[in-house]
Amino acid sequence: MTSSINPTHCYNEQKLLSTEQALQQLLDYARPVTTVETLPLLEAEGRVLAQPIISTINVPPLDNSAMDGYAMNSDDLIKANGKPLVISHRICAGDSVSTLPAGQVVRIFTGAPIPKGANTVIMQEHCEVIGNTIGHYPKQAANVNIRQAGEDITAGTTLLPIGQVIRPQEMGLIASIGLATVEVFRPLRVSIFFTGDELIEAGTESQVGKIYNSNRYTLNGLLQRLGCQVNDLGIIEDKLSATKDALQLAAKNADLVITSGGVSVGEEDHVKKALEEIGSLTLWKIKMKPGKPVAYGNIDGTPFLGLPGNPVSTFVTCCLFAKPYIQRCQGQTKLARRHYSIPAGFNHSHKGGRAEYIRVRMMTDEKGKPVLERFTNQGSGVLTSASWADGLALIKEDIQVTQGDLLPYFPMNELI
Repeated sequence: MTSSINPTHCYNEQKLLSTEQALQQLLDYARPVTTVETLPLLEAEGRVLAQPIISTINVPPLDNSAMDGYAMNSDDLIKANGKPLVISHRICAGDSVSTLPAGQVVRIFTGAPIPKGANTVIMQEHCEVIGNTIGHYPKQAANVNIRQAGEDITAGTTLLPIGQVIRPQEMGLIASIGLATVEVFRPLRVSIFFTGDELIEAGTESQVGKIYNSNRYTLNGLLQRLGCQVNDLGIIEDKLSATKDALQLAAKNADLVITSGGVSVGEEDHVKKALEEIGSLTLWKIKMKPGKPVAYGNIDGTPFLGLPGNPVSTFVTCCLFAKPYIQRCQGQTKLARRHYSIPAGFNHSHKGGRAEYIRVRMMTDEKGKPVLERFTNQGSGVLTSASWADGLALIKEDIQVTQGDLLPYFPMNELI
């Protein structure tokens, strides 16, 4: 996948972008994959439609009974005036359409086709069976307890557009019109690596001065949820030459390169410098906390997204930037992230001129109304806060929060 980034378009190092500006820029740069695959419907959960789903049939295909009961003609009910009506035959779901003899009724079961001449179904609980007849039945209007042909779907209807993510309910909907395969965009190929000589892998013996690489698992987990094909290069040595080599290797046969760490301004932060030497840097530094250093650029035509190295910063920037960017690259068209205005159950002193995304949990107060509880330690290295929380609350720049103030609350199921 090629990028449309103009290499001459560089970031303004003095100006920090707002989260809204940064996300909009990323989405503007995103170029969806165009390769299409045909998949069995049973394997298509989570994939993105490359062709609209258009029904060629009505669903249901025939008028059918919504109840177990008795099918009859409403005019015959009036004419009978309460006299017993003969049960002519019975119809089960899956039977062919039959004909209702005039002045009689048909025993019918849920889902069975309505016989010709019948226009209403009386529930079995409302009828008394006397031998081969029914009596003590109510008078009932036409079209009661009948599912009309095409009531759910009419032939020619576009059910799902291009760019729709296939969820379990869409799988069922597609199957309901008889389709066993779907056209979907191929998965996004994402290469990832991690920088920091202090990092060691989970499963190895702990060492003095070293920390386990949690970001590898956070990022892999998100990419797996998004259905990406991941090329994980692991931990890269903190050297400029090694970083440049890793970037070029990662960019081969990838649609996107994502790194964690090395995009800040320290002497051992080599990703930014390496990117500037072998590619281009378009976006760097966002007016937010946690996660100020987020880089976007290009390596030999392959887009690059550099995330900060602190564990919470990686998690939050994955949610806010990496996920929607990847979704757009996968061909998704609906990226709206819902949020809710919920009162804060705390006071929060906020300074520094940056928007802050704090880890919170929605609780109920003594009156049973929703209120946000804040995790005590909001440090960018405190990953327990992300696991404890059920959402993020946005505190806009330079706003002091007082208990009871309404805050935008983003549930985790909208973020990951």
